[in-house]
Amino acid sequence: MSHTSTLDEREVSHQLECRPAERDSSPLRGEKKYEVQLERDDDPQELPLFRRWLAVATISGAALCVAGASSIASAAFTVDAVSQQFLVGKEVAILGISLYVIGLGTGPLFSGPLSEVYGRNIVYRVSFILFFAFTFPVAFAPDIAIYLTFRYVSGFCGSAFLSVAGGSVSDMFSNAKVGTPMAVYTMTPFLGPEIGPLLSGFINQNTSWRWTYYFLITWSFVQTIALICFVPETYVPVILKRKAQRLRETTGNQHYYAPLEREYISLGHAVLLSCYRPFQLILFDRMALLIDVWNAFILGIQYLAFEAFPIIFMEKHGFNLQMTGLTFLGIAIGFFIGLATTPYWNGRNHGDPPPEFRLVMGQAGAVLVSVSLFWLAFTTYSHVHWIAPIIASVPFGTGTYFVFTSSFTYLVVAYRPIAASAMASNSVMRASFAAAFPLFATQMYHTLGTVGATLILASVATVMAPLPFVFYHVGARLREKSKFAV
Repeated sequence: MSHTSTLDEREVSHQLECRPAERDSSPLRGEKKYEVQLERDDDPQELPLFRRWLAVATISGAALCVAGASSIASAAFTVDAVSQQFLVGKEVAILGISLYVIGLGTGPLFSGPLSEVYGRNIVYRVSFILFFAFTFPVAFAPDIAIYLTFRYVSGFCGSAFLSVAGGSVSDMFSNAKVGTPMAVYTMTPFLGPEIGPLLSGFINQNTSWRWTYYFLITWSFVQTIALICFVPETYVPVILKRKAQRLRETTGNQHYYAPLEREYISLGHAVLLSCYRPFQLILFDRMALLIDVWNAFILGIQYLAFEAFPIIFMEKHGFNLQMTGLTFLGIAIGFFIGLATTPYWNGRNHGDPPPEFRLVMGQAGAVLVSVSLFWLAFTTYSHVHWIAPIIASVPFGTGTYFVFTSSFTYLVVAYRPIAASAMASNSVMRASFAAAFPLFATQMYHTLGTVGATLILASVATVMAPLPFVFYHVGARLREKSKFAV
């Protein structure tokens, strides 16, 4: 999902331009002494280590909450109950997942430009307050129209944590030390969808579907308080702007200024560019298109599992709701295994390797995803012990983590001048697949059977698996021909 949300190179370069050693933005040399400087006390990278990690944990918790809310409405948990209460078909009720994911995919097109003008903190706080507020109409929805409408709106409002948050993490750590905190944050948007069914299973086993959203309201309220208390502003241009405002107020000297105040930024133009350029990249750059489709297909499988696992474990093994929710722990464990390998992959980065070096992790991930799906397909028979498909899902989680981490890093590095647009195009494509796959999952698994349906997914994943190997060898030539890549 969200998820995403990685380093925005345009924001990082903007930040670096505002550091003292590289500024030369004043048109009049005599005014240079009034340009505010980024001093040690202002630099977010100079905050105490504990406070920086507390901010990372808070931001990651918010991303986990937003991502978990996407799957908390999964089938056999809340979908069946919503379908019965509002007297609609199951496919209509599943739209609660699809519309929320579409909101997650479209929101970053607006939250990214807003954060560059107003800073990250105000975007976080407004985003999560609105997410908290618009979850109430979902929880107390009197009809299906209100339920579906506000599922989309709440996803749209919460999406900032799958886009802007990566910039915050990079603001607080140097390039040499950002790897581990970025890995922790990057995992949460993909871990969240596995936590959602686990929570929803226990809640719906013992109470009504509305308590799923009562719990979500409580969680988002706690996260809102934590964001206000523990996450400082980290975007350097805005920090300097506020410092200049303070100096003008305290000294009475109106000559003090920050570089951001001397720049003309059209918010409307920035939003329009943010909406237009990602689709331009998808249409005119084959390498970006194929990577985006590959990522989208894998995330689509992850969201399809929210419909497929209840069929595998409830219909074939007789699991109840809360036991079925626990079956998603296999994928979650796979994510943690992937995270644990981060020091190994970071240790392979020596000097300044070409962007294609980032695809090595994706090669391992592509193999793991394909092997896991074939393994899962042949362990879904009812006479096979229920632990076997759960174990088979572990390498899928690890492979998914490798694929996304590798792809995100490669897109940012290879498309450095338009890194934000490259990530936005990936996010939109992933959201489209994640929204669509749950809608046909039940029919697919009931028609083809659990083995046949999973084999189709495994076969398509295998066809796509050579992509990181191919781009590792020909990516440099493709970048030379591309008008977007470097």
